[in-house]
Amino acid sequence: MNPVVGLDVSKGESQVQAFLDKGKPYRNSFKISHTVEGLSSLVVFLEDVKRVSGKKPSIVLEATGHYQTPVVHFLEEQGYLLIIINPLISYKARGSSLRKVKTDAVDAYLLCELFYKEELEPYKKRGIQLLNLRNLTRQHENITGVMIQTKLQFQAVLEQVFPEYKGVFGDLYSVVSLLTLLEFPSSEDILTASDEKITDTISGLCKSRSIRWASEKAIQLKEAAARNPFEKTVYQSHILSLGLYINMILQYKEHLSKLESEIDALAKEIEEYNIIKSIPGIGEKIAATIISEIGEIDRFNNPKKLVAFAGVDPSVFW
Repeated sequence: MNPVVGLDVSKGESQVQAFLDKGKPYRNSFKISHTVEGLSSLVVFLEDVKRVSGKKPSIVLEATGHYQTPVVHFLEEQGYLLIIINPLISYKARGSSLRKVKTDAVDAYLLCELFYKEELEPYKKRGIQLLNLRNLTRQHENITGVMIQTKLQFQAVLEQVFPEYKGVFGDLYSVVSLLTLLEFPSSEDILTASDEKITDTISGLCKSRSIRWASEKAIQLKEAAARNPFEKTVYQSHILSLGLYINMILQYKEHLSKLESEIDALAKEIEEYNIIKSIPGIGEKIAATIISEIGEIDRFNNPKKLVAFAGVDPSVFW
């Protein structure tokens, strides 16, 4: 016998259907919840299928974003062979089936039938590593997007408070630049502060640079404050907003730095990482993103299929 169990996964629960062999469904379909109790009852059922068929069943389920994660993790720990298929494959199979009614029970049944019709690839352990990398690179992209928007809002406020500040530090968004601005957010604050205080503040924020460098920056800051058209800030709300945006940007920078360390450590464990990184113009972040988004490269037996998957194949117009 060649037993299989189909799982139609949804949010928080799965519909279960078992086959002992092709054309031989076993018992009625039932639902389990994605809890320890529910998944444990599924394992009891799988052991029952194994006892009756004499063989450990394979498990077929659709890729459903993150909904299948607890099921996959739990069953992997139990040593079951998992087959996670693209929903497009099951959709096509459903279209050719005589069963036109769509219910969870029918979908689980069709997944079992699909197991006997198609040569399905088993889920690979390395998939978890690639999914972790994909989650991290996508999170990095999301936070980067939010930080860009925050920087634009920050610049809009800075233009109304201290536009001359932009030229003082080489990088407006460096940590020392942002923290200095947080300490002296207006021309009035800088002009009323002594040169020694400003120098000591900058030196304390950037210990890797010399006192002379900090003193030069203090002088430049004083000169920028003297040129600033807004000697006194009329709207205190701008000062408040400036401080909030600075703290947000610093937090985003910290989060991105942590993500980059995690991405780099995880990507280095993947063989293809250094190969892709060796291509001119591709750095660590892009290499990690390419690897994670492609996933298992052996899914594509032809370069054209990979190109189509990436969505960069040219369109043909008639």
